[in-house]
Amino acid sequence: MGFYLDALDRQHLKTRLAELLQSWGASVKMGRSPLYIWLPSLLVAGLILLSPMYLVFRSLNTDISTWQLLIRPRIFMVLLRTILLVVSVTVISSLIAIPLAWLQVRTDLRLKKLWSVLTLLPLVIPSYVGGFIFIVALGPKGMLQKLLSAIWGIDRIPDINGYLGAVVILSLLSFPYILLTVKSGLRQLDPNLEESAQILGDGRWRLFFLVTMPILRPSIVAGALLVALYTLSDFGAVSILRYETFTWAIFNQYEGSLNRNFGALLSMILIVISLFVVVSEGLSRGKGRYYRSGHGVSRHPKLISLGHWQWPSLLFSIAVTVLGLVLPISVLLYWLIRGVLAGEPLLILMGPMINSITISLAAAVVTVIVAIPVAVLSVRYISVLGIVIEKVTYIGFALPGIAVALGLVFFGANYMPLIYQTFVILIVGYVILFLPAAVGSIRASLLQVRPEIEQAGRSLGHSSFYVLKTLTIPLVKHGMFAGGAIVFLLTMKELPATLILSPLGFDTLATSIWSASSEAFFAQAAAPALLLILVSAIPLALITIREDFRS
Repeated sequence: MGFYLDALDRQHLKTRLAELLQSWGASVKMGRSPLYIWLPSLLVAGLILLSPMYLVFRSLNTDISTWQLLIRPRIFMVLLRTILLVVSVTVISSLIAIPLAWLQVRTDLRLKKLWSVLTLLPLVIPSYVGGFIFIVALGPKGMLQKLLSAIWGIDRIPDINGYLGAVVILSLLSFPYILLTVKSGLRQLDPNLEESAQILGDGRWRLFFLVTMPILRPSIVAGALLVALYTLSDFGAVSILRYETFTWAIFNQYEGSLNRNFGALLSMILIVISLFVVVSEGLSRGKGRYYRSGHGVSRHPKLISLGHWQWPSLLFSIAVTVLGLVLPISVLLYWLIRGVLAGEPLLILMGPMINSITISLAAAVVTVIVAIPVAVLSVRYISVLGIVIEKVTYIGFALPGIAVALGLVFFGANYMPLIYQTFVILIVGYVILFLPAAVGSIRASLLQVRPEIEQAGRSLGHSSFYVLKTLTIPLVKHGMFAGGAIVFLLTMKELPATLILSPLGFDTLATSIWSASSEAFFAQAAAPALLLILVSAIPLALITIREDFRS
């Protein structure tokens, strides 16, 4: 017997499929994606899967005794600690970033241009540098304890190692991910929606929670996803603060054990956790539209007067800046001055600085270009293929840099010898690791663009590619700049992938910092660390100022 569906049944199934897929993304009309969208996206997904394929290969070559190690109580406790850390850091980062974004974009906060720059700069501080600074400044027998001992005779302060220290340092260093995406979303939010709610009698707080926050959900979720995956893959802070997570356990297996197959198994568990996070993010998007539904032109919203909330808002901005930026820089300056006075040689080299800037710019440009078709496919051409590809892009960000690098080394040495130990494979590694930063930001901006605008361009006889180039890309420029800025900063401070994939003799500021700090030469590490912050801060400040003046 043959099986067939009539036209009505096919239409019904298509409608049901569209409803199902809408729960994973924005609600737009389903259509066939053009070749220049789905083919690059498919190639990107295949590239990202190289490292997981390597991990699967290593895992399948393990014996039963290695698999039995996964059911030990210690592994379960590591899993619980990892989940607790991810949830805590994501929640605290959101509580810091969302108020800051609203204050800097929608209010008359004093010196808000300055705060827009300063509150983003913690993003440039590597977690391993932040961990060392945190221990030296606030740890037992640290700088704070010595000061308290000299003034009040306090010999010891509470130990900040472990969960508390890891949560604090990772939250202070990662909240700018959410700050960038939420500010981008606020700039594109239609002020008519809020003004209409005010006309209907909604108060300021009710307006914020019932109108502004739901529309900003894609931006908030995109930033929170980056924070969660960054926390999952972090090694520097958790190792220094002695809080064991899966990443630390994986590094210990790769570096201190002959059984690297067990490290591959742990990495596979990390991939499962990251996929759960990504799927949860997709389910949280809902079916709502995040662009204006009526006609009209975009305009700047009227700034809200803070009134008697001006000083509390200023104190909040100052506190975040002091803890996330001033304190780390002060400790680094202390190390630098102490080293100079002691006559120690300092690692201030033009070569590593030029190398860092060049490779970071290249990685940012390539990653943003690669992210555009992925974001467009997931928003404008909803399909199973688009959903799968978008979810796959987040895998690399959750993996430790060493796992991604070892996977590329394996495939490069065996199947791609022409690019092995070249800048090409190094940039590929950066794209795999940091693509979600660009995809999430561009996707959040694209969700706020009415698809009717693009449909109008195509109805005038223009090709889809022309509409993409002349309409869509300019409309999501805020998201592109935000995503590119994040990728640039992440590349500047990336360490494991740089150490393994870079050509021989290619030193960056991150590798210079690690070489000095691993030998406990903190004074020598201070100079390249400060230079890394300065070099990263300049383009970030320029991008931020440019976006603030254009908004």
